Amino acid sequence: MIRRSRLFGAKTRVTFSLPVQPPEGAVSVVGTFNDWTPGCHQLVPRRDGTRSVSVTLPAGEHRFRYLATGGVWFDDHTADGVDGTGGIIRA
Repeated sequence: MIRRSRLFGAKTRVTFSLPVQPPEGAVSVVGTFNDWTPGCHQLVPRRDGTRSVSVTLPAGEHRFRYLATGGVWFDDHTADGVDGTGGIIRA
């Protein structure tokens, strides 16, 4: 699930959340906003078993995917769009 909160100026806080389900181990969100750097924005476990991380993004379109332990890539189908290169989020 993806949530957005408008900030001052042309920035948006985007929270990326995963439900209680596999994959096991660490998961990070990687994309154009962090030069596709694994581990830069790692999702943090919450008390209810979900995992999430918030990222402040400038206005515009951003591409992203999730990367789990063991090199497992997957997409978020709640994104604004998903194509062959991953998810699309508009901030």
